[in-house]
Amino acid sequence: MATIIGGLATSHIPAIGGAIARGLQQDPYWKPFFDGFPPIHRWLEGARPDVVVVFYNDHGLNFFLDKMPTFAVGAAPEYHNADEGWGIPTLPPLAGNVDLSWHIINELVEKEFDIVTCQEMLVDHACTLPFKLFWPDADPAPVSIVPININTVQFPLPKALRVYRLGRAVGEAIRSWDSDARVVVMATGGLSHQLEGKRAGFINREFDLAFLDSLESNPGWATQFTSLELVEMAGTQGVELLMWLAMRAALGPASPSVRKVHSNYHIPISNTATGVIALETAA
Repeated sequence: MATIIGGLATSHIPAIGGAIARGLQQDPYWKPFFDGFPPIHRWLEGARPDVVVVFYNDHGLNFFLDKMPTFAVGAAPEYHNADEGWGIPTLPPLAGNVDLSWHIINELVEKEFDIVTCQEMLVDHACTLPFKLFWPDADPAPVSIVPININTVQFPLPKALRVYRLGRAVGEAIRSWDSDARVVVMATGGLSHQLEGKRAGFINREFDLAFLDSLESNPGWATQFTSLELVEMAGTQGVELLMWLAMRAALGPASPSVRKVHSNYHIPISNTATGVIALETAA
């Protein structure tokens, strides 16, 4: 059976892609963010994952306000990046893992999750940028992927508890997959930020750090909050932390089964708190 070897999560703001394209990783503005990744690069070199299951949120590339699925799973042989108007360089396609995709789809439907199945799917910066952050010298990353989209764009949003249960079901599906593959579960988005309205620029450092701490020792901590409470505490775009919650649920119970490899938190001058974390599961 397949093995989940760990989990990754990172922010995915488009400006990160611009910084990478312009080689600004050592610029004083960006350095505190990019300095969070070398320890994780070293861990990935030793961990050697074959497949990445990535929870992300689409920003209007595949789904828009007229058609917004709560959960959608990709089942394509490859995933092409497209320009969303941010001026970020288009990246080479990522290889899909169709076998694992269909296994997860079948298992989720069996567990009564109503999902949209996508045999063609474009992926935006939320999916592609993290692969450049975790595998900066590879183009594309040396893994196949299964993308799982979670709606964090338009209300009604899935409840945190519902997302946690989804992540747990995805983890169970991966472990039951008839393969010797080494799988990493990835989440992208967040942390606290709000881009519009009277609270534009809102950041909640205290909440972000409490959430990061919970991922190692108390993975269900955020499930106590309603969607509106998460918006209040993390901002309208900060609800992207739901992807982090799904990733953590897929890994299994609290430590010592899961240990933190490395994490980093940084508030730049812009209006988005940034974070990264790597978690390793017990052998």
